[in-house]
Amino acid sequence: MSGANTSNSGSRWIAPAAALWTAHLAVASLVALVAGSPHAAAADSPPRADPAQVELQVSLCAPPDEIVRALDLRQSGDPLEVWLFDDDALSLFEHGLRLRLRTSGGRSELTLKVADQDCAQLKAEDVPRGEGKCEYDLHGDKVAGAVSLANMLDGGRTRRLLDGREPLGQALSTAQIRYLREVVRVWPLPPDLRALGPVAVLRYRTANKRYDVDVSRLPGGERYVEITRKIPRPDVPRAHGALLAEVARAGVALCADQSAQAANKLRTLLRRR
Repeated sequence: MSGANTSNSGSRWIAPAAALWTAHLAVASLVALVAGSPHAAAADSPPRADPAQVELQVSLCAPPDEIVRALDLRQSGDPLEVWLFDDDALSLFEHGLRLRLRTSGGRSELTLKVADQDCAQLKAEDVPRGEGKCEYDLHGDKVAGAVSLANMLDGGRTRRLLDGREPLGQALSTAQIRYLREVVRVWPLPPDLRALGPVAVLRYRTANKRYDVDVSRLPGGERYVEITRKIPRPDVPRAHGALLAEVARAGVALCADQSAQAANKLRTLLRRR
C-alpha cells in the first residue's frame, strides 16, 4: 500500500535531506515556467489564475500522531467527510480528473479538479469568477497548473447523490460541465462512476500558521498526511527549502513517491467498497 503512512515501511520513506536536490530542480522549473509566460503579467488577463501564488504540497510518511507532536500542530476547523468519484478502471483519474465531495457542518461542496492545465492559455469563461481557479502546484518534482471548479450542494441533494438517486452529472454546475465538455473533452461522464469513501479529514496548522497539514483516514484505517502551503512566486525557492529543512529538523520522513498519494487513495477505496 505505497503512500499510506505506516511505522515499519522504510522503503516508502525518503530522508528529507535527500529530497532537497530534486525539489530544488522542480522549484527552478516552476520559476522559469511562470516568469516566462507572456500571459502571466497581462493587465487584462481574466481573474482565473494567480501567477504570483504557488501551492506547495509535501506528502509525509510517518504515524500521524508522531507528525502532530514533532511539528507542534494544532487542529484547525471542523472535521471533513470526503467522497471521491470514479469507476473500477479509474477512468477519471487516468484523464487527470478528480470529482470530490466535501461535507462539513451541513454544507457540501462538489469540486472538479483538472490536472496539467496551462493557466495562461485559459479563456475567462473557462473558469468563471467566483466559481473556481487555476493555480500552479508544486508536488514532488512536478510543477503544473491545476483547475478547480466548485458547486455548492444542499443536504438533500448531497444525500441523493451519495445514495445513487441523483446521477453525478446532474449535480455538476454549468461551469463544470462546460469545462469537461469543451476544454478537456470528457463528456458525458463514464457511466459507472460511484462514490468512494468516506474519507475522514482532520486539518492541522502550525502555531505560527505558516502551513496546513491534512490527515486523511480511509474506511480501512489507512492514513495519509500532506502539508500544503501557498507561497508567493518570488519566495518559492527560499520558502520551499526552509519548509523541507524544518521537516528534517523535526525528524519527520517524506514519502518516497511524492506523486502517488491520490492514486493510492483511490485504489485503496476501490478495494474497500
